[in-house]
Amino acid sequence: MDTLSITLPDGSVRNVVPGTTPADIAASIGPGLAKAAIAARVDGELRDITRPLERDARLALVTQKDEADALELARHDFAHLLAEAVQNLFPGTQITFGPATDDGFYYDFAPPKVDGKDRPFTDEDLPAIEAEMRRLIAADKPLRREVWTREQLIARWREQGETFKAEWAAELPEDEELTVYWSGGDWLDMCRGPHLASTGKLDPQAFKLTRVSGAYWRGDQKNAMLSRIYGTGWLNKKQLDQHLFRLEEAAKRDHRKIGAEMDLFHLQSEAQGSVFWHPNGFVLWRQLEAYMRRRLDAADYAEVKTPQLMDARQWEQSGHWGKYRENMFVVPDEVPNTEDEGAVLSGDAELMALKPMNCPAHVLIFKQGIKSYRDLPIRMAEFGCCHRNEAHGALHGIMRVRQFTQDDAHIFVREDQLVEEVRNFCELLDSVYADLGFTDYAVKLALRPEKRFGSDEMWDQAEAELREAVMSSRLSNAIKEKFEELPGEGAFYAPKLEFHLTDAIGRTWQVGTIQSDRVLPERLDASYVAEDGQRHRPIMLHRAILGTFERFIGILIEHHAGRFPTWLAPVQAVVATIVSDADDYAVQVAAELRKAGIRVETDLRNEKINYKVREHSLAKVPNLLVVGKREADEGTVALRRLGSQGQEMLTLGATIEMLRFEGTAPDLKR
Repeated sequence: MDTLSITLPDGSVRNVVPGTTPADIAASIGPGLAKAAIAARVDGELRDITRPLERDARLALVTQKDEADALELARHDFAHLLAEAVQNLFPGTQITFGPATDDGFYYDFAPPKVDGKDRPFTDEDLPAIEAEMRRLIAADKPLRREVWTREQLIARWREQGETFKAEWAAELPEDEELTVYWSGGDWLDMCRGPHLASTGKLDPQAFKLTRVSGAYWRGDQKNAMLSRIYGTGWLNKKQLDQHLFRLEEAAKRDHRKIGAEMDLFHLQSEAQGSVFWHPNGFVLWRQLEAYMRRRLDAADYAEVKTPQLMDARQWEQSGHWGKYRENMFVVPDEVPNTEDEGAVLSGDAELMALKPMNCPAHVLIFKQGIKSYRDLPIRMAEFGCCHRNEAHGALHGIMRVRQFTQDDAHIFVREDQLVEEVRNFCELLDSVYADLGFTDYAVKLALRPEKRFGSDEMWDQAEAELREAVMSSRLSNAIKEKFEELPGEGAFYAPKLEFHLTDAIGRTWQVGTIQSDRVLPERLDASYVAEDGQRHRPIMLHRAILGTFERFIGILIEHHAGRFPTWLAPVQAVVATIVSDADDYAVQVAAELRKAGIRVETDLRNEKINYKVREHSLAKVPNLLVVGKREADEGTVALRRLGSQGQEMLTLGATIEMLRFEGTAPDLKR
């Protein structure tokens, strides 16, 4: 009988008969591995541990130590268990889809009607569903893969009254291998897999159903409304508890909640996806913007300002019209009809669009006048207000908005300058993040996507240059050791470096980016005169450190839980009186602090001091200066720090010097 050659990660080769499973190979190596192995990678593809091998292949066994794969498998299985449990408890429920997510899973259901009326699932149903899921885990039902034809699938779903599944199955490609997974012998779902060997491989204490919401079938509001049940799933109870703690902490730090408490901003339906910045919030914005402007000035960037509205032909030439039009706000170039009758717009006007990004406009500035190789690099920065037509359902506080301001810049370089410029950017970004309280972040290289502009040779070079810039920079070894590459994640015109911050409670946020672009200068005909007297294309580096001000301020709020360092705090100090006899002194103290450049308010209300302390603590004021008759007589203040139970007696002069130093931005202290 012919045998298969199976190559293991250590280079050894096992010759096995066709039909041998990865589980068989694990058992032949040893009982410990047989117990630990939960899946396998066959030529890189993640597969069931019990799926037979059908060809020569490279095999890597997956255990729970391979956490990313193990979590993906567990969450996928939890989603299927959720669907089976719901159908057991609520006969007549139709199932649709249930994917794994970054921290768990969900499944969309069409609940059965009760007395002829829709009865969506509610949070009150979740405990019973959880209990049924745990019963299914305890039953240790085997999970078995089968290949079916499309006709078999459609017939099965129609027979079971599963109209949503039948609709989807009918649209699947005829040449695609279609699979189902059985749970035991009494329940199945259409699924590509892979799955664990049985339900008992899951930890029954490692999941929790979290909430119920509405969701349209296939994401289209014209379709039926379904009930979506969300859950979070992990490998063990410890991981689940840690995650639930993070969720609890995240709820306390929610930027929308803290933004209201600190009177920073609000949002309302009259301007979907745009932020109303209140005075306190705009102080924070201005401090951050002023800091970034100083850092850019010191790094020899030239700041520019470009139009909001540009002709559609410009966006066509740049390539954004074809790739990005659905996310752009398009405006007809005409005066609206003001008569009582007739259409407001004719429909015949030329089109313009609000800019979703600044890069084409910066190329137009670069093209003004002749540029020499000696002029490069040209670093062009703009705090540019942009608009993107995000769906209403995708909006989230100030983290995901329609109108936003980027800390955007484009650097036009010669080939021999590129690596140095990217390296300098990485080091500038590292310094900015440290100043803003973020010392832990990861650098990731997003590689070419399937649909892209440019040749393979161009992409090879661009990716290698970004890789070299990171590794030759002065970033810490800890940052370099975490360097990661992301196949297929680059922009359509360029690879990019992504910078992912880790906040105070362990969440990651992708914020900064730099992209090496040889396509846009070509499309928009940008050139410089080289040393040989000929015209050459510059390389364009698209870069941002914060990403957008709105989102980064949201991240700052949640990272610091509103307790900003003094230099960023909207109100740096409040002078609060104990008795009315100290009112004049409090006003004098505030005037001296204001003269020293400190953002200060007074609280002279006839309220108890404990009430004032609680109120200003809720508003996250970093310093409360309490004054009474004794402090007025002695020229002192009682300083209470945010979060501290005690207080410190200081002279007014010492207080001013200390707060002036703490209120100075980090770059101005160096």
